[in-house]
Amino acid sequence: VQLQASGGGLVQAGGSLRLSCAASGRIFSSGVLAWFRQAPGKERVFVARIRWSRDTTYYTDSVKGRFTISRDNAKNTVYLQMDVLKPEDTAVYYCAAGSQYDSSPLSYKSWGQGTQVTVSS
Repeated sequence: VQLQASGGGLVQAGGSLRLSCAASGRIFSSGVLAWFRQAPGKERVFVARIRWSRDTTYYTDSVKGRFTISRDNAKNTVYLQMDVLKPEDTAVYYCAAGSQYDSSPLSYKSWGQGTQVTVSS
């Protein structure tokens, strides 16, 4: 699976952005799509995940209630709607595909190229 992330940009605190991740190739029904982020000088961390064939989602605590992950199977695309953005959300955001429903980057074998999100205060 090849992934192409887009939708990043510069936004003021309190604003919104929607990231997209277009997948090419076959995604198995048991597959999992996720978003991670990496701030400068920090490790890549889990943000949200969704099963490809079921509406099962999971979020890291810091984004619960503000971010929403969704998918459009017909378009082979996963989205991350980010609302009430905070400066601490500033990072490069990566989408990833894997087969295990967990939060470790090691469980995801396919990665997009990353898209920069910058939130100004």
